[in-house]
Amino acid sequence: MSMSKRLIAEFFGTFWLVFGGCGSAVLAAGFPELGIGFVGVALAFGLTVLTMAYAVGHVSGGHFNPAVSIGLVFGGRFAARDLIPYVVAQVIGAIAAAGILYLIASGKAGFDASTGFASNGFGEHSPDGYSMQAALIAEVVLTAFFVLIIMGATDRRAPAGFAPIAIGLALTLIHLISIPVTNTSVNPARSTGVALFQGSWAISQLWLFWLAPLLGGAIGGLLYKFLLETPEKP
Repeated sequence: MSMSKRLIAEFFGTFWLVFGGCGSAVLAAGFPELGIGFVGVALAFGLTVLTMAYAVGHVSGGHFNPAVSIGLVFGGRFAARDLIPYVVAQVIGAIAAAGILYLIASGKAGFDASTGFASNGFGEHSPDGYSMQAALIAEVVLTAFFVLIIMGATDRRAPAGFAPIAIGLALTLIHLISIPVTNTSVNPARSTGVALFQGSWAISQLWLFWLAPLLGGAIGGLLYKFLLETPEKP
């Protein structure tokens, strides 16, 4: 598959993840009496990955996340030379999705992106007031397990055709665990897209939501490669 098609697939996949996941949080989570709440938002993020993994995973591998891409590099499943182009496509997709979401959300009187806009944060900007240390640990551990699950579900020994389901459910579970802690990142592109439109504290705290997921992704890739991978027979 050509690189241009792979990058377009990563753009669309990441766009859908941010538009669907963050869109559910911004537009539907707090709707009076009928809002979908934390569970609905968690499910929305999982469904975005599940649907796009089936739609374009065969084109690009279905990363939609810089932390996944770097985890697969460390796990020996993805060429390091392709990492930067993938990350650029993912970040652009996330920003585009956040921009469209902003246009929709701003159509309601009283909308103010500076109040949060589904951004990730810690300390006073954590949904339940968790510290920077707690946020760092949560994001590293959860991203490591996310990459480990991705590598396991796509292993040649795993049942064929079911990987997107396992990966989507894993992302749902991750959100169920950590929305109260950081509003859940495990994805630097997702964090960047909405932070740019929030415009203040989300940008100043964005460093953590690059550092922790990238570190966690690398750890997850290395753990699977050295502890669980079975070398191919010559």
